[in-house]
Amino acid sequence: MEGLRSSRRSSRRLMAEINVVPYIDVMLVLVVILMVAAPFVNPSLVNLPSVKKAEKAPEAIVEVIVHPTGAMSVRKGKELLAVDMPGLIATVKKAQEGNADIPVVIAADKVVQYEQVVNVMKQLQAADIARVGLSLKVEK
Repeated sequence: MEGLRSSRRSSRRLMAEINVVPYIDVMLVLVVILMVAAPFVNPSLVNLPSVKKAEKAPEAIVEVIVHPTGAMSVRKGKELLAVDMPGLIATVKKAQEGNADIPVVIAADKVVQYEQVVNVMKQLQAADIARVGLSLKVEK
């Protein structure tokens, strides 16, 4: 009898193994749930404004050129005038010749800081110049 008790004690040791099958089952269920739910989740959509192609380019424009050095100039037709920030509004209004329908286009080199371009645009809009736009290079 003594021998039977000792054999029973040795078979009742603690198991040091982890059963991973339930964990795998749970993970597979989570993967299936995510795969089913993924098509229903909308990514953040941004409604961008659309621009129609202009039928006809304006005949006359006033172009404000912002140089990388911070200097500015105003071009009306073939005439090119160097201006500073305080004289910008007066020069643009003079170049528009009293016709507020003439658009003002800001052209800047790609190395010009964005802040400089925004400051020029703010000043033009603060002076009640209605048609202000940005010039860009269209690559084909």
